[in-house]
Amino acid sequence: MQAASEIPARDDQLLLAARLYYIDGLSQTEVAHLAGVSQSKVSRLLAYARERGIVQITVPEYNPRQPELERRLRKELGLAEAIVIHTIPEQTVQDLRQSIGYFAGRLVSRWIAPASTVAVAGGRSIQALVQHVKPEAAAPGVTFIQAMGNIDSSPGAYDALELCRALAHRWSGAFLTLNAPALLPDAETCRRLLELEQVAGVFRRISKASLALVGIGTPQNSVFVERKVLGPREHDMLRKAQAVGEILGRFFDADGNELDTPLRSRVVSISFKELKRVRHVAAIVAGGDRAAAIRAAARGGLIKTLVIDERGARRVLGEIQ
Repeated sequence: MQAASEIPARDDQLLLAARLYYIDGLSQTEVAHLAGVSQSKVSRLLAYARERGIVQITVPEYNPRQPELERRLRKELGLAEAIVIHTIPEQTVQDLRQSIGYFAGRLVSRWIAPASTVAVAGGRSIQALVQHVKPEAAAPGVTFIQAMGNIDSSPGAYDALELCRALAHRWSGAFLTLNAPALLPDAETCRRLLELEQVAGVFRRISKASLALVGIGTPQNSVFVERKVLGPREHDMLRKAQAVGEILGRFFDADGNELDTPLRSRVVSISFKELKRVRHVAAIVAGGDRAAAIRAAARGGLIKTLVIDERGARRVLGEIQ
């Protein structure tokens, strides 16, 4: 098969094909009939026209971020940084996650410094982000640490374990894992597991992290709900305790304080006390149903940066319901 640059064609033939296709909007089959060529040759003619400069495709500058919303979020929530990605009404929550991941991935990549330690939570929005996070330059010596246990016995693509594995491979770094479920059946089992050196050593390393990537859930919408880890009794308990949000499997109230329920002593994840010591805690959130949880997390000092879609940002700011 000839390369586009090797296709013999007259300028008038190239101009005709380009005009019919790009300006008049005809199909390649229709172009073939009017230009006197086979349908298989039309795509090569169009490629050659672009190669020759006969067709020049330009796209107006597109800024995926919303600077004014970012400024307002920083001011109203007291955040160090905010990234708000423009969205369109037709996008589903799944689309929002992919859009956030695509446009924010490069920005988040720059936060991962050489020889740093990064704590990573599980979550669907973080998974979408991780797909687009990659080093722009050499960053040796990075360690990624699983900041919470596995949601259930079958780790999925958005469990912290798999996300850390993917990041460590991309950075040619190391990763430390928590060989435990995120939620244990009782407090005594949890206490004994946390005392094991294999687990305690990982948590000591997490306390030295310079960056933590976390998600924010709600009692009604989180990976724990989706994977049916929490039963009706736990849901009722959280409702009565007036739970507003969840980070790392830990549920908190409207002021960002962890709720003192039996669930608190069953969770295998970095504590809120340790999380607050991490210099840069970034929450990756898609959708507007987390507005109250985001405000509470910021109020309690649990997060320092927010990466969110425009629709979600406007909900947080109270512009839309």
